[in-house]
Amino acid sequence: MNSTRTKTDTEEAVRVSVGAVTLAGNLGISEINQGVVLFAHGSGSGRHSPRNRFVAEQLRTAGLATLLLDLLTEEEEVVDRYSGHLRFDIALLAERLIGATDWLAQDERTADLPVGYFGASTGGGAALMAAPRRSDRVGAVVSRGGRPDLAGEALPLVKAPTLLLVGGDDEPVISLNREAFDRLGAPVKQLFIVPGATHLFEEPGKLDDVARLTADWFTRYLHLPVPRP
Repeated sequence: MNSTRTKTDTEEAVRVSVGAVTLAGNLGISEINQGVVLFAHGSGSGRHSPRNRFVAEQLRTAGLATLLLDLLTEEEEVVDRYSGHLRFDIALLAERLIGATDWLAQDERTADLPVGYFGASTGGGAALMAAPRRSDRVGAVVSRGGRPDLAGEALPLVKAPTLLLVGGDDEPVISLNREAFDRLGAPVKQLFIVPGATHLFEEPGKLDDVARLTADWFTRYLHLPVPRP
C-alpha cells in the first residue's frame, strides 16, 4: 500500500492504494492529533461533500486529524451514476474502509493514532461493517443520517463506542436506526435524534449540532487506548 501527496492550504491530497484500486482522499492534520477520523461518505457523495467537509473542519479544530476519502474510483463513479448499485454495495465499501485504515497505520503521521469512523447515509452501514474487523484500531464510530441496518450481521460484533445521529423529521431512517441500535453489540452506544432536522441536516444550525455532537463523541472516546494484539 502506498501513496503520493500534494499539499493544499489546510490538507494534503493523498492517493491511497487499496488492493487493486487507488482512491483519492484529503488528509488533514491538526495541531493536537489525539486520533484520526476516517469519513465513509454516503450514496452519491465523496470527499468534496460540503457537509462532511464542514464536520471535518470542526473535528480538526477539536484536535482530531481527518481523512476524507472517495470510496469509489473515478471510473466506478461514472458507472454508478447510471446503475446506482456500487453505492449500495456495503461489503465493497467496508473493504475500502478497511484498506484505508491499514493505510493510516502505515503513514508515519497517523500510525500511532486510534481511528474513528464517521459514516453518512450508506457509509454508516459500511463503517459498522468494517469496525469489528479492525477492532484493534477503530476506537469509536459516528453515523450521521446513516443506514446502520445495512451492516447486517456485523452489528452485534461492533465493540467500539457508537453514536447514531438521525434527523427528527427523517422518519423512515429513525425506524431503521432504532432497529439497528437494538442489535448493536457496542457496550457504549447512543441514538440521538436531532429535532427539526431532515435527512441531510440542511436546516439552519442542524449541521452545527451534528459537528458538535460528533466532536464531543470522538474527543470523549477516541483518546482511550485502543487494545492491540
